[in-house]
Amino acid sequence: MSFTKTVSKGLLTAALGFSLMGGGTYAYFSDTEVVNNTFAAGTLDLSVNPETIVNVDNLKPGDEISREFTLTNNGTLDIHKVLLNTSYEVNDVLGDNTEDFADHIKVTILYNQNNATVPVMETTLRELSTMTPDLTEVDRFIGGERVPNGLKPGNINKIIVLFEFVDNGEDQNQFQGDALQLNWQFVGEQTEGELDEGRVDE
Repeated sequence: MSFTKTVSKGLLTAALGFSLMGGGTYAYFSDTEVVNNTFAAGTLDLSVNPETIVNVDNLKPGDEISREFTLTNNGTLDIHKVLLNTSYEVNDVLGDNTEDFADHIKVTILYNQNNATVPVMETTLRELSTMTPDLTEVDRFIGGERVPNGLKPGNINKIIVLFEFVDNGEDQNQFQGDALQLNWQFVGEQTEGELDEGRVDE
């Protein structure tokens, strides 16, 4: 073989090699794995039964009304607190009221998961409208500290509420024929967020 042919063949081989390298067609080992991840939000679902807790008429000073209702966690997340928001409207039929009818209605709320001896709140209806008590709060007798008990998914708390039209021993004729519309809003709040460092859910 002549020198010219030998050189030409060598250049052709080198050119082909550079072409293959430039095109990135060299071979290598590889392995691929796919990881599936899911982020699913839980739910807060608080229900109150019955939806109308009290509906009475012909009240007179000294009358007391006792009612029970339940708070149920139908969701998938723990409920840390159930806050009670109170609003009301008085219908002063004669327009002669010099006092707030709600000041004469005493409200006692009892926590009754196992018994009816732990009062959550005892106050007038007017004062209650300025507060947002936690209806799951119980006294665990730790230095008198009151702590939220909350509601876990599927749990039910029974609450007893006592309403009293207080007889103050004075003239209360201004409230004859009046009506008071009470609105209660129950707000379930979640627990604080947590750091999950590898919990395995089943």
